[in-house]
Amino acid sequence: MTDTAATNTADLPEYPAPRDAACPFDPAPAARAEQAAGALRRVRMPTGQAVWLVTGHAEQRTLLGDARLSSDVTNENYPLPVDRPRPEESSVGFILMDDPEHARLRRMVASPFTVKRVQALRPAVQRIVDERIDAMLAGPNRADLVQDFALPVPSLVICELLGVPYADYDFFQRNSAAVINRDTPLPDRDAAMGALFSYLAGLVDDKAGSPADDVLSGLAQRVRDGEIDRNEAAKIGVLLLIAGHETTANMIALGTVALLEHPAQLERVREGDEATVASAVEELLRYLTVIQSGLRRVALEDIEVAGETIRAGDGVLLGLELGNRDARVFEDPDTLDVHRGARNHSAFGFGVHQCLGQQLARMELQVAYGTLYKRIPSLKLAVDAAELPFKHDGQVYGVYELPVTW
Repeated sequence: MTDTAATNTADLPEYPAPRDAACPFDPAPAARAEQAAGALRRVRMPTGQAVWLVTGHAEQRTLLGDARLSSDVTNENYPLPVDRPRPEESSVGFILMDDPEHARLRRMVASPFTVKRVQALRPAVQRIVDERIDAMLAGPNRADLVQDFALPVPSLVICELLGVPYADYDFFQRNSAAVINRDTPLPDRDAAMGALFSYLAGLVDDKAGSPADDVLSGLAQRVRDGEIDRNEAAKIGVLLLIAGHETTANMIALGTVALLEHPAQLERVREGDEATVASAVEELLRYLTVIQSGLRRVALEDIEVAGETIRAGDGVLLGLELGNRDARVFEDPDTLDVHRGARNHSAFGFGVHQCLGQQLARMELQVAYGTLYKRIPSLKLAVDAAELPFKHDGQVYGVYELPVTW
């Protein structure tokens, strides 16, 4: 089966498109133009494949809740982000699978990410945040907030949760970054993924002989019980390790840049109570939407939506950063307003594949934002915002460095 609507693909606009350097927090102008033209638009991926770009918030949620839209990466028409041979199986666990297999594997690691379990971790996260701020304040009054705060906080948390030695931080951060960078050459990306897989498989083996109270030990027990094999356990470990620190780290850093560039909003967060901070987290998740390459799906059957027919075999991209700027849902969507009450955003996706770790990410961001600006009230950029190295080449948006002073 082929993409039935793929004609004259060279004439279609490409997605993802480049952002405007003068407006680094906003979606790409070309993508916004497509959104203005309709809730569903035909675009061309970097691989040359023509797909449907879904720009509307309501349409995205409708489709993400429709079982006729598949996440199965082995489907011959699933939109691959880069030109490469189609994989025979998912390399990152259940995220690129459909139910019932997706649900079966996801349930195996769901319990540590429930609201109750996550809230029990809050004191530990608060301790980690305070320790990182203490270390910053003990040194010169200039730091790279990415390396000194934004990356270590979620990395320490996910390492504790999974049972991964934090001493290996440089290794897994270097390889994780290579995997999610759109410009990483394919052999290097495969090598990085292979290194992470071997590393997590080794940890699963270690946990089988010396279990602890962590996620990898639970997976090792399931391997022993014959519920999953070693490879499946390692893939789940890779998924949780990458997702557990990359997105949150980028949100901590990019959210800080956005607030420093909107001082009135920063003041509301700094002076606000827990409810204000929680509201600010939701608004920053909406406003920034760091997953900037869209969620990829393929239609298994014909689907009618927004006056268009997505044919069986058509690839679909759900531009979450566009849906979260949909003026039909969010009044004045290009304005950052920490009192908006934006809990209906889709930064974590929607439906059965909605981010497993969203409650953990929310809590970490609440503690990070709610503590950093209060403890360092004079925090400011050490360079002009135009000089910041934004991650235009990443599947996850953020900044590579964030020089700050106080």
